[in-house]
Amino acid sequence: MLPPFLGAYYFFYFALVGVYVIFMPKVLVDLGYTAMQVGIVYAAAPFMRFLLPFIFKHYLKLTPKVYLFSLFFSFVATLIFLGTVRNFELYLIANLLFGAAMGVSLPYVETIALASLTKTSYGKVRLWGSIGFMAIALWLGKVLEAPFEALYYLSIMTFLTLVFGLILAKYDSTSHDQADDDASFSLSRYWAFWVSVFLMQMGFGGFYNFFTIYETSHGISLEMTSWMWSFGVVCEIIMLYFQGPLLQRNLLNILQFAILVTSLRWLILYLFPESVVWTFASQSLHAVSFALYHTASITYVFSLYSQKKLAQQFFLGIAFGLGGSVGAVLSGQIYGEKMFLIEALITFMAFIVLWIHQKRKESIV
Repeated sequence: MLPPFLGAYYFFYFALVGVYVIFMPKVLVDLGYTAMQVGIVYAAAPFMRFLLPFIFKHYLKLTPKVYLFSLFFSFVATLIFLGTVRNFELYLIANLLFGAAMGVSLPYVETIALASLTKTSYGKVRLWGSIGFMAIALWLGKVLEAPFEALYYLSIMTFLTLVFGLILAKYDSTSHDQADDDASFSLSRYWAFWVSVFLMQMGFGGFYNFFTIYETSHGISLEMTSWMWSFGVVCEIIMLYFQGPLLQRNLLNILQFAILVTSLRWLILYLFPESVVWTFASQSLHAVSFALYHTASITYVFSLYSQKKLAQQFFLGIAFGLGGSVGAVLSGQIYGEKMFLIEALITFMAFIVLWIHQKRKESIV
């Protein structure tokens, strides 16, 4: 019975991510936020994700009780959004709470999934998250009229994530008595890998926070933009379903390939911002730049460290946390015609650093 509950959790978790990433930035702009303020707000939650692994490494253990608290406070934070969204400072504080809570639950569930499923089965279950993301993008792209409607949907999706997250807690079979082992966890040994992860996600900052704004400012309708988001997710779903055999190959080579494809993706958006055809072409690359890269990364991290939950926390913390936070602030500062050109260069730097990691690892072996 585990796969259906995992699938439901992923579906609603990434549906809420869809509301938060696709529609809330435009909602904030409609409410009078500047591009810089949007960047700061969207740096808050990732920044908390970055801090959390260090707290858990030294002071806490990711137990079922902590996991359940994170689910509850994720939902509470979305309710607080309703009363604070018109005030930049208060809404920023609410996003810090939201980021802290969200930064706990997904690593916990990912560890359950990776420990319980084969590489092929993991992709087929994880694709339900992509379906949830796409479904909410298509639905809200068609029906969203008032800013607060997006907040209502965000709260509903978070509540349903809470419900299925509660069910998953009973399937956790890993040990939680590993404080000494966690204390020996080392980032410096594989520093180049972690720098590459950071730069890769930093390069996504403009896409996650400003893609909708960027495309609509170039004459593309909101509904068409939601179809662009959804098309990228369809390509992601196809990759997740069929990627199993690829993950049996050299994971570092796969990661390098995915990073180069991502750099090309941002270059296309820079060169052809008003072209519907080229933008859809760039979105097709989401299959590689997100689906394949993400699965290969968490699989690689799972094999690299014995501290499984902590390793997943650090991956999400450094990638979607620090990388997402810096990427959000940077994108708010560089938003304009050259934003995606700069992000293509940042992503190419991630490729170079990962190549350094591969050479260092080969020399160690």
